[in-house]
Amino acid sequence: MTDIPKIQFLEDIARSSGRILMKHLFKLTKGQIRFKGQNDYVTVVDQLSEKMIIKKILSRFPDHQIMAEETAHTGQWDPNKPLWIIDPLDGTTNFIHQLPIFCVSIAFQIRRKIVLGVVFDPNRNELFSAVRGRGAYLNGGKINVSQTKNIKLSLLATGFPFRYHEILEPYIRIFRALCQNSKGIRRGGSAALDLCYVACGRFDGFWEFNLLPWDMAAGSLIVREARGLISNFQGNSLELKRQNILAGNRSIYKQLKEVVK
Repeated sequence: MTDIPKIQFLEDIARSSGRILMKHLFKLTKGQIRFKGQNDYVTVVDQLSEKMIIKKILSRFPDHQIMAEETAHTGQWDPNKPLWIIDPLDGTTNFIHQLPIFCVSIAFQIRRKIVLGVVFDPNRNELFSAVRGRGAYLNGGKINVSQTKNIKLSLLATGFPFRYHEILEPYIRIFRALCQNSKGIRRGGSAALDLCYVACGRFDGFWEFNLLPWDMAAGSLIVREARGLISNFQGNSLELKRQNILAGNRSIYKQLKEVVK
């Protein structure tokens, strides 16, 4: 179909966005940072990146729908029409503090299925990508999830529920159980990159509360195409809404699911 872009189109846009992020990394001023909510910020760089991405998409596909983190949308999504899901800067807090763990994430959905996904880390020049049914790649080389079988030998990743203190207690219970039954837990501050690191075997598993669609859309496809599993805490397929997620290779995913029960 002419409505389905080539993966190269997403990759080119992601790299262009990455150049915007790196250009402004050490130049951000306090006046360019806006408070959105509890521990939730947006910068002019998020907005510049998103504006560029949307402009490039609509110049090629003017009839497509766009779901982007910094762009308000008050209508309903038509599930039968193509939809782009964009995070122009995943890891904004890291970016504000000049911590080099952030990325741009772009996914494309058609007929209710994500079929293309790209995550670009401009600090390391690492481009993760996936086409549904064709595998997952890092800078053109095929990637797969790890082969770790036992959760006691796993390295896990998570994100703290810093915006939702009311769920801190159940999170801590899960964290304590996994901390006592794994090799270690890492918290990088970018869910999209965490998922990509699961996909390429750097992490064996990942869990996080209250992720939004743009946090995980591209990463979820990349994990699946790398032969991993990803779902909400109940084991159901991910939807375009806020939810708790689990991801990992098949063995670690199943053990994570048992813990979060």
